[in-house]
Amino acid sequence: MKQAAPTTIDQAEVDRFSAMAAEWWDPQGKFRPLHKFNPVRLTYIRNHVAAHFDRDPKSDKPLSGLRILDIGCGGGLLCEPMARMGADVLGADASRTNVEVAAIHAEQSGVSVTYEAVTSEELAARGERFDVVLNMEVVEHVADVDLFLGSCAEMVKPGGLMFVATINRTLKARALAIIGAEYILRWLPRGTHQYEKLVRPEEIEAPLAASGMNVIDRTGVFYNPLQDQWSMSRDMDVNYMMLMERPQKA
Repeated sequence: MKQAAPTTIDQAEVDRFSAMAAEWWDPQGKFRPLHKFNPVRLTYIRNHVAAHFDRDPKSDKPLSGLRILDIGCGGGLLCEPMARMGADVLGADASRTNVEVAAIHAEQSGVSVTYEAVTSEELAARGERFDVVLNMEVVEHVADVDLFLGSCAEMVKPGGLMFVATINRTLKARALAIIGAEYILRWLPRGTHQYEKLVRPEEIEAPLAASGMNVIDRTGVFYNPLQDQWSMSRDMDVNYMMLMERPQKA
């Protein structure tokens, strides 16, 4: 009997997010935390990409000419801003419902983004390459973290970047990001995150290092309930972001 090929798809996770797809662009809906988080991660991405590729981050189109993949794009909350900043954007998600919602919103907004229901390993297998890969709030939802990160890294061009944002597997994260956010404050539907699927920084770094990527920045992200906003932090115990580079070939 032919053995099934390894896959990054966790069908239960795909089904969970597909069921909420209609709410992606509602800033007061089930994805409200992502809408609140978006300004921080957009600024982080724009500034680092601009510095790396010698661009002016304050210019009208600082990402012009760059090809960007947003893997696990959901409803396109990152894709559209990236495209508005001039990037050629491919938004990819295992949920066909998500990409359909994303494509409709992009068309209604007059923003040019290409969307596709496809996995990271499928994209890598067909030889896709990008200047920047965005891997934001998705690694904790895949079935095979090493396969996922390896296939994402394979798509980063020499001299290119990959961003990863996720939640650390710590007791502090369990208390704040799961019990607090899902059960007490009800910011997210219960079951959005499972503690055992959260990913520690070293579990991100190891497979990426094996794929030839170098970590060039790490930052925690902290939510201030009094100001109702997110900001950068030295504390990576809960939410964190990392930036990796594939060195130029010698």
